[in-house]
Amino acid sequence: MSVNDDIEARIERLRREIDRHNHNYYVLNTPIIDDYEFDKKLAELERLEKENPEFYDPNSPTQRVGRDLTEGFTQRHHHFPMMSLSNTYSEDEIAAFMARIEKELPELGYTGNVDYCCELKFDGTAISLTYENGELTRAVTRGDGTAGDDVTNNIRTIRSIPLRLQGEGFPSFMEVRGEIYMPFESFIQLNIQKADIGEEPFANPRNAAAGTLKLQNPVEVSRRNLDGVLYGVQSDRQVFTSQYHALEQLSQWGFKTSPHTRLRRSMEEVMEYIHHWDPARHDLPYATDGIVIKVDDFMLQRNLGSTAKAPRWAVAYKFKAEQALTKLLSIEYSVGRTGTVTPVANLEPVQLSGTTVKRASLHNADQIEILDVRIGDMVYVEKGGEIIPKITGVSLENRQPGTQPVKFAENCPKCGTKLVKEESEARHYCPNASGCPPQIVGRIAHFVSRKAMNIDSLGEETIQMLVDKGLICNIADLYTLRTEDLTPLDRMGEKSASNIISGIEKSKEVPYNRFLFAIGIRFVGETTAKKLAAAIPSIDQLAEASTETLIAVDEVGGKIAESIQLFLADPVNTEIVRRLKEAGLQTEGQQRSMLSESLAGKKIVISGSFADHSREEIKELIELHGGTNQSSVSKVTDFLVAGNGIGPAKLEKATKLGTRILSEDGFMEIIGESTSRAGVEPIGKLSSESQSLAEKSNDKTAEELKNEQLKLF
Repeated sequence: MSVNDDIEARIERLRREIDRHNHNYYVLNTPIIDDYEFDKKLAELERLEKENPEFYDPNSPTQRVGRDLTEGFTQRHHHFPMMSLSNTYSEDEIAAFMARIEKELPELGYTGNVDYCCELKFDGTAISLTYENGELTRAVTRGDGTAGDDVTNNIRTIRSIPLRLQGEGFPSFMEVRGEIYMPFESFIQLNIQKADIGEEPFANPRNAAAGTLKLQNPVEVSRRNLDGVLYGVQSDRQVFTSQYHALEQLSQWGFKTSPHTRLRRSMEEVMEYIHHWDPARHDLPYATDGIVIKVDDFMLQRNLGSTAKAPRWAVAYKFKAEQALTKLLSIEYSVGRTGTVTPVANLEPVQLSGTTVKRASLHNADQIEILDVRIGDMVYVEKGGEIIPKITGVSLENRQPGTQPVKFAENCPKCGTKLVKEESEARHYCPNASGCPPQIVGRIAHFVSRKAMNIDSLGEETIQMLVDKGLICNIADLYTLRTEDLTPLDRMGEKSASNIISGIEKSKEVPYNRFLFAIGIRFVGETTAKKLAAAIPSIDQLAEASTETLIAVDEVGGKIAESIQLFLADPVNTEIVRRLKEAGLQTEGQQRSMLSESLAGKKIVISGSFADHSREEIKELIELHGGTNQSSVSKVTDFLVAGNGIGPAKLEKATKLGTRILSEDGFMEIIGESTSRAGVEPIGKLSSESQSLAEKSNDKTAEELKNEQLKLF
């Protein structure tokens, strides 16, 4: 055997090993090796593929993220049409569906009882995956049922989608159908990020999943943590006898299928399944909007046939969205830190999904016009994505005479400046960044926030007071404050004033990339700021950068480039940046050399507060020692570094998953920066102080994320 043959065999063996470990990890949730061993195998495969490009394979596990795309999506025809299901919201219609099936059995020569396969209906976007000889060759959206968009590069980023199949016996050609969805936690995080940089949040996880799947950059798709579940297969060769059999076989070949699928026989059993999942679906970490009921036997399916639009052997029972009818009292306009103006409906309080709803999002002017909502109307309110209350309709029969269509605000409700609406955007915004009170307070609050300059002694109430007293009117004014300016203020003792000044002084050490995020350029989030700082190493160079230079930076498109240029060309902002430089802030990047690889390949979550380091300092240390910061605990998390006030949700999840929990000292010992005390905590155990403070978390739990989501409008 030649050297080349040896290399090719090693590459192929590594690919299959890594595929198997990915399946164990992401689908079965039963990893058999730790992440360090997995990462070593992946690194070896990456090296071998780089050194031997002749063995390139688009389905290699190293190609999960893929390359950036610049072209639009190509239309591809489905080998087998993707039919839609008939929908029903009525139990009587379910009974009629089953009765029709039973009635036709004698004519079809079918004897015996009929089994029905009952499945959850995932609320995402439909996908068709083509596998040839066990390898993924194409992924296409539903489109019109005959042809859809080729999104193969984006689908490859979803870890639960197998790139090559396990086992044997699969057809040489088959199309596997399923649903791509965005879990609630990913949806909430994404919307918080979008709102923070002035972008329109997604209305629900379904829209978020569909929008993400159509992104041109697979790297960004990968970050959004999409997931997928498979529920059907079509092939030239019939290898299955029934739907339930097919799902079992798909699972054995490496596909993720729903664990909640059940076989039912009678109407009573089917309705019992529906009645169980109508309330129980609210406990799932993803959105479902109904139940799909299918004749299980494939031979009977073929004999029953299809109409022009839908199969006659299946029906989708849609859960009724929980809805309330209440009165619209008024509409007010909220102004965010980037100037985005959002209409918010004030309602007569009404109970919905176990909570009292008093306010609901109206999103933007277009939505108000589409709904034709008017003050005094009786309106229908639902919860979008099980989280955000929204108005979905108007009870026209209850409309009072003389009501007038709502005219969207022409001027900022806070400063009176004429609002602006770009053609490419859905929202209006106030351009008076330096003179609009909520923008002033919001920008300063963003500037001092944990992920920005981390001046934790300054809360929003204190900022509002400082603005009201005329002590500050922009972020640069913070660096002219003195202790004697603060001590005369209400509820401001000498110690509090001293802490604020100390925090402001310490912020001068915050690195350039966080400074870029902190100054509040519209559309520039934390990740984009890091990319910009790495590519353009000073604020002066950034201000002079051409459009071509900016869009050459990863994740920076035309809209972001224009926003950066407009921000840094504004004389007010130019003066603020000048003053910040003069105050000694880090407006240039510093080359960072890795301190060690003690955390190489490790994914780490931090929670709580720490005695000797700030959260940002620990995050910085994680990166300097080769680790990766994560925002929430998941099955891929290696360590949870736990401080005082640890988030109870993080603690509970880490304990449940068996994630290793470290104290501050334990973390420092691992990276070799402190060996004075033995601080490594055993799995699932915290110091007594951290445990006792767990319920007093100052970290964002899942519930707090939901509450933050509710504030977006």
